[in-house]
Amino acid sequence: MPELPEVETSRRGIEPHLVGETIVHAVVRNPRLRWPVSSEIHALSDRPVLSVQRRAKYLLLELPEGWIIIHLGMSGSLRILPHDMPAAKHDHVDLVMSNGKVLRYTDPRRFGAWLWSTDLAASNVLAHLGPEPLSDDFTSDYLWQKSRSKKSAIKPWLMDNKLVVGVGNIYASESLFAAGILPDRAANAITPEEAELLVRTIKAVLLRSIEQGGTTLRDFLQTDGKPGYFAQQLQVYGRAGEPCRVCGTPILSAKHAQRSTFWCPLCQH
Repeated sequence: MPELPEVETSRRGIEPHLVGETIVHAVVRNPRLRWPVSSEIHALSDRPVLSVQRRAKYLLLELPEGWIIIHLGMSGSLRILPHDMPAAKHDHVDLVMSNGKVLRYTDPRRFGAWLWSTDLAASNVLAHLGPEPLSDDFTSDYLWQKSRSKKSAIKPWLMDNKLVVGVGNIYASESLFAAGILPDRAANAITPEEAELLVRTIKAVLLRSIEQGGTTLRDFLQTDGKPGYFAQQLQVYGRAGEPCRVCGTPILSAKHAQRSTFWCPLCQH
């Protein structure tokens, strides 16, 4: 599933081709995604795109009357293509633009979403989200205070979007390794110093991945069709049995909250 760096990479990829241009019309070939494609999107025509933003893993296309909310789901991707490029089997939604290009949404598993909102603050999918991890709102003091009553393992706790958005499975494992914290430690067992280090490493890991265009594991591709290269820098994720790049100890793996977790038993404690 695309995580925050992959979604931010997609945002940066499509933004220059959409902002300041006009949506001539939309083409919805298959409205049956995770939720039905909103009727307002079917009817779009001659609407300028004012901005392309991101909130958590949602892409937000600002129009004069409201917002298109896009989620890539498990296998979704966005590409900028010539307007006359034939559609393939899993190409479900197109936005035909005034510059002769098309924003094409492809999603083999159809777990993504195309929704409409006139008020983002009241949107059901956005209203209960925590702070952005790269924002000034995500601080060590915030993380420390939130952790005081949490006896659950820290890794799945970091993945709770009500705590902080966008720290998905890959980046939670990588950040905990960089901070030297075992993923199954109780959240309320971290020290203030560890909270400060963890916030710094989460921000650094996410920024490095964004700079590399995300992490291509199975389905994610950048909007130009090229893979993200952060997978080449992964320290623990997906490397069970391989030697730790720091100490040489074999990387371990287990399921935490039904998600695969990877860690070094020597570097993390």
